Amino acid sequence: MTVRRGLPRVPGGEPWPPASFAAVGAAASASVSAADPPAAVAASAPDTSRDMAASVVADAAQRREVPYRGADGEPQAADAADAPAVRRGLPRVAGGEPWPPAEFTARRPGAAASAVASTVVAGTETTSAAQTTAPAAPAAPAAAPAAPQTPAELAGSVAAEAAQRQEVSTRETETTAVATVREPLPFTPTVWAGANAFTRPAPKPEPRRIGPFTRLQWAGAVIIGGAGMLFAAAMVVFFVRWFISLEFMQDFLTTYPGEYHLPETAPVGLPAWIGWQHFFNVFLMVLIIRSGLQVRNEKRPSVFWAPKKDPKGKISLALWFHQGLDILWLVNGVVFVALLFVTGQWMRIVPTSWEVFPNAISAALQYVSLDWPTENGWVNYNSLQQLAYFTTVFIAAPLAAITGYRMTKMWPKNAKTLSRIYPVEWARAVHFPVMIFFVLFIIVHVTLVFATGALRNLNHMYGAQDAVNWTGFWIFAASMLVIAGGWVAARPLVLAPIARLFGNVSGR
Repeated sequence: MTVRRGLPRVPGGEPWPPASFAAVGAAASASVSAADPPAAVAASAPDTSRDMAASVVADAAQRREVPYRGADGEPQAADAADAPAVRRGLPRVAGGEPWPPAEFTARRPGAAASAVASTVVAGTETTSAAQTTAPAAPAAPAAAPAAPQTPAELAGSVAAEAAQRQEVSTRETETTAVATVREPLPFTPTVWAGANAFTRPAPKPEPRRIGPFTRLQWAGAVIIGGAGMLFAAAMVVFFVRWFISLEFMQDFLTTYPGEYHLPETAPVGLPAWIGWQHFFNVFLMVLIIRSGLQVRNEKRPSVFWAPKKDPKGKISLALWFHQGLDILWLVNGVVFVALLFVTGQWMRIVPTSWEVFPNAISAALQYVSLDWPTENGWVNYNSLQQLAYFTTVFIAAPLAAITGYRMTKMWPKNAKTLSRIYPVEWARAVHFPVMIFFVLFIIVHVTLVFATGALRNLNHMYGAQDAVNWTGFWIFAASMLVIAGGWVAARPLVLAPIARLFGNVSGR
């Protein structure tokens, strides 16, 4: 039987298995026939197994070792001194010796293969000798051929041994690496992890906001904004004082001192009913502004009011309060205007001459220059005051009433033409700026009252007398307490019982 030879086991080697193995296998096959006794087959097996084992082991050893070849590419036998130097690299473990070790570089490849082959062959010969010298029992011929290993079994055992060594080497490397990690560093560290690497600071609470800014931001805005406005006001004062010191402006101020003479039929002094009307107007205006801002900023009302005849016409309690105050304010305004024209007091706040405009400019320049015009409100207001009062009573108040009425449910729903001419969007766009005008008017009015002679002015408004005493001041102080009490009482707990008198009150 001819053994088929395949590819070489090493680059440049001869085909596997070698020629000697093929010849021995063929001779052994030829010498064995069906007529031969079992003893002959057993006697010829050891020699074949020995040669084959030696060849397999030598080839395996050759593949594991680094081959040493000459210039022609064929394996060469060389001494350890003539062996090529193998480059040594990094150690396999931390702090170990560079790999491969020093003795490995000096080993001769050919010698290693020969040593392994001779060892295996010697072991095979010993086994064969022991088998031939030992007397064979009658039943032994069946078990005798099992002692020598076949080439496949021998190659498998070599591969298993190599795999086992590789596994042991891998485990040793992993154990060494774990031990190395647990050991302290061989050098002093120069970088340390900060406190944030181990502890995370608690997040700071979100600062409480009042509108778009926090309290600190509001304080900064007030300080910076106030300083900027003060600086701008100082610049304006210096400019106006320089401007009115010019010669043509001096002539202008002489011609138009800030007021003109009223008609001869104009009354002198302020009657008591004007003081009472003034108090009612201030009281209602303050609460109207408060309730209007509440309606504007209220997103989800908690208390509602509905008329008894129309339970579906539900509105918020704050809106009901606002509209109720508007009605009282309009009634007070109608009475005030009626008394103005009956008593002739209208001439004090309604311009009767075109000179009101240049005199108003003159009064404004005198106010800005801080050289204020002479006040004589018991007899006549200056032209700037007269225009301000006229605008408030006869322009701003009607605009507030008309725009407010357009936004209520009292507006007729079927008046399509009127609604198209007077849309609700226009009413909303005008109503809020009118409220801002009233707020600014109150601030400027109160400031000038206290800055131009507080006791005399308060006596004119509340005491109905042209004197400098504390009567008007104490009446004013009492009115401020009443207004403050109304501001505090304007809440559902107090308003709900009053609202039930005019309709149904319900919660969410």
